[in-house]
Formats: sequence, structure tokens, C-alpha cells
Amino acid sequence: MHWLTSHAIVLPALMFTALFTGVVLPAVWSSRAARRRAAAAVLSQILMALRRRR
Repeated sequence: MHWLTSHAIVLPALMFTALFTGVVLPAVWSSRAARRRAAAAVLSQILMALRRRR
């Protein structure tokens, strides 16, 4: 049971970290406009998908 609880915390934390570093940071801090636009588009699609789930 302890194994399941620890993985229930670690897995979402890893997924958030991967999403943040792979999508959010490039959308904000990239010096290339094309990269910023692409990352912002991906972020927009992710947020729209999350809104539809509700």
C-alpha cells in the first residue's frame, strides 16, 4: 500500500515537471518567436483539453 501511495504522488509531480519544462518555459523564455508560438499553441491545446474534461 505504501508503494501505491508514493507512486500516486511522484508520478503526477514528474508529469507536471515535464509539462512545465517542455511547454511552459519555452513559451515564455525562448528568444525564437517560432518556438514561443509553437509552445504557446501546445499549451493552449492542453488547457482546452483539460477544460473539456470538466
